[in-house]
Amino acid sequence: MADIKAEIISIGDELLYGQIMDTNSHWISQQLDQIGVKVVRKTTIGDNTKDILAAFKHAEHRANIILITGGLGPTRDDLTKPLMAEYFNCDIQLVPEAKEDLQKFFARRGKELTHLNELQAHLPTKCTYVPNKMGTAPGMWFEENGCIWMSMPGVPHEMKNLIKEFVIPKIKSLFKLPSIYHKVIKTVGIGESWLADLIRDWEDQLPGHIKLAYLPSLGEVKLRLTAFGKDQSQLQMEVADQIEKVLPMITAYVYGYDQDSLETVVGRLLKASNKKVALAESCTGGYISHLITSIAGSSDYYNGSIVPYHNEFKAAELGVSRDTLEKHGAVSEETVTEMAALVRKKFKADYGLASSGVAGPGGGTPEKPVGTVWIACATHNQVTTKKLQLGEERMLNIQRTGVGALNLLRKVILNDTV
Repeated sequence: MADIKAEIISIGDELLYGQIMDTNSHWISQQLDQIGVKVVRKTTIGDNTKDILAAFKHAEHRANIILITGGLGPTRDDLTKPLMAEYFNCDIQLVPEAKEDLQKFFARRGKELTHLNELQAHLPTKCTYVPNKMGTAPGMWFEENGCIWMSMPGVPHEMKNLIKEFVIPKIKSLFKLPSIYHKVIKTVGIGESWLADLIRDWEDQLPGHIKLAYLPSLGEVKLRLTAFGKDQSQLQMEVADQIEKVLPMITAYVYGYDQDSLETVVGRLLKASNKKVALAESCTGGYISHLITSIAGSSDYYNGSIVPYHNEFKAAELGVSRDTLEKHGAVSEETVTEMAALVRKKFKADYGLASSGVAGPGGGTPEKPVGTVWIACATHNQVTTKKLQLGEERMLNIQRTGVGALNLLRKVILNDTV
């Protein structure tokens, strides 16, 4: 079965200036992927006649379906409609049905249809008028030059309604679409190249219709398996079989699948074991607590936290030994060990999680350069610690520490429940 390919063209100077983020093409790609349409390119262009026409020409050589957003307003800077008429060598004429819909749209809002807004009802003669129930700029559907073309407004809620109500059903009716199935394995605590080395032989024997992609992010690597075929249920079984083969090689690093995050996985583990956690955060300034409490229902397992950023408060409020702080410093295994144990007792929790480090960009020493972080997780009878040697970017160090700390907590919980 041949791939059905799509290109998304986003039009507007505001996108190139960075005044508006193009979330439309990301969302459209997701919708097309779900029905088996492969997006081969996303193009962003400004309000420039030459560039827009060139984009149309290139797109029709690459794709079966071309989806265009933006440039459909009634003002002179909105070029999409006249340029599509020029590209397809046709006139622009009033569409009575479109005018009637516009009159009703404004009447519902107690307004008259102005001459400028009436121009929205003038469309290229080669297009099929697609009503826009959410706004004034109609969709325009073309079947020209061997391609399907759909022009839509750039306003997200208007575009989304047109995609869901018209574009997706229309594409399904016109094309025999393949099935695409994705499954994502979430790993933490191992770098991309090391992970690739571990699973090289398994990757080499993957069937041709199952592709593997490595998607690294802060402290994590996602393995995305994408299967192509005719039968969705068959693809799911084949991918499940491949996961069963690879898991023994990487079990120590796998924490979840698909939409799982470390904070959701940790929350599920705590809730399932009816255990509570409390945190003492220094260099992370409450960031780890934020991650945990961003999950609905976290009050079932999160008792609270303290952020003793200065040494004085590590001692006065948390109870860390002043001798420990003077002898070993705030960024030390000894200090985080006490922080984790003390915060567990202070908040009457089952687990105490602590962090202390040099987030940067200043504050480092030859012995403890920027990016040196200690984390610890305490239970009722032991404390597990880990040293992280990170980089020089402050926010990245905080985020990476959050990943490391949550993963440490996850592993301690799992070991505690075995």
